[in-house]
Amino acid sequence: MPELPEVEVTRLSFAHRIAGAKVLQVQLGKPLRWPLGVAPEELLGQQVLGVRRRGKYLLLDLDRGLLLMHLGMSGSLSFASEQPLPGPHDHFDLLTTLGCLRLHDPRRFGAVVFARQEQAPQAQKLLGHLGVEPLGDGFALAPFAEALKQRRAPIKQVLLAGDVVVGVGNIYASEALFLAGIRPTTRSERLGRLRVERLHAAVRSVLARAVQAGGSTLRDFSNADGQSGHFQLEAQVYGRAGQACRRCDSLIKMIRQGQRSTFYCPNCQKN
Repeated sequence: MPELPEVEVTRLSFAHRIAGAKVLQVQLGKPLRWPLGVAPEELLGQQVLGVRRRGKYLLLDLDRGLLLMHLGMSGSLSFASEQPLPGPHDHFDLLTTLGCLRLHDPRRFGAVVFARQEQAPQAQKLLGHLGVEPLGDGFALAPFAEALKQRRAPIKQVLLAGDVVVGVGNIYASEALFLAGIRPTTRSERLGRLRVERLHAAVRSVLARAVQAGGSTLRDFSNADGQSGHFQLEAQVYGRAGQACRRCDSLIKMIRQGQRSTFYCPNCQKN
């Protein structure tokens, strides 16, 4: 699944090119997770003011509303001056004066939803429960520490929940916990101040490095220019079960938490 770094990399790859464009045509394919919520004709003539990100959602600000886009499990966006004819897995085309933005989603867990404004019910249903942005100035240590003290769950599950800090998905939660030296099964409320400080810094560091590396391409992720990510090549634990830890040579282990694979070093990461 595309996680926060992949969504941010996607945004960076086309936001500057679509800004200022006017919508000429909207073409829908097979139904996605949620309906568009507006007649496609109502989008015609609207101007794209910019592209933001909130968690794993991309927000295309229009002069009379916004489009919230989610890549689901296997979706990707492409933006080009001309696109080939839509294939069976191309489900949304936004044709503009500057090019065509296309959502490709083989599993159709992605979505494109229109809202009149960010405070509208359609938008708040998707965004209202999200935690603080980990790469923004609002990700402060003190509230993060206080929120972790209130949780009675394994720390990796708390990170994945998205209501304390948003967008730390499965890959990057495993990597941040390794960098902080914390075992994923450690209960959140048992983390002391020093380990919380290390985790806070590790979340920022791992996500920033992933964005710089273009995200992770484990299967078919690519940005809006068709470029793959490379962060998976420097992963310390994720996807490396049975291999030697790059730091201590112990074998990386894998366990299941909440039906998700968790990778950690039993020597470097302590309870």
